[in-house]
Amino acid sequence: MNGWWLYYFVFVNAVTVGLMGTDKYRARKGKWRIRERTIFLWSLAGGAFGTLFAMYLYRHKTKHQSFILIIPVLTIVHGVLLIYFGMMS
Repeated sequence: MNGWWLYYFVFVNAVTVGLMGTDKYRARKGKWRIRERTIFLWSLAGGAFGTLFAMYLYRHKTKHQSFILIIPVLTIVHGVLLIYFGMMS
């Protein structure tokens, strides 16, 4: 089971980048949007790096206080977890 967590984090972060990109596209087209709660849940599940990256890549959700405050904190927490699991492997 060595390294399973790395694959998990890569997958979850890829999903969050995709969700943010899709939401930005849909916002520009005036179509149905992805719920912020969905993005937050994926971020909480380990995708905070992807969400933070996508916020600046797509310039999306960068003015929402909840995203500005919560996503960086989650990114730090997930970074600490990655270091911890990396040391344990």
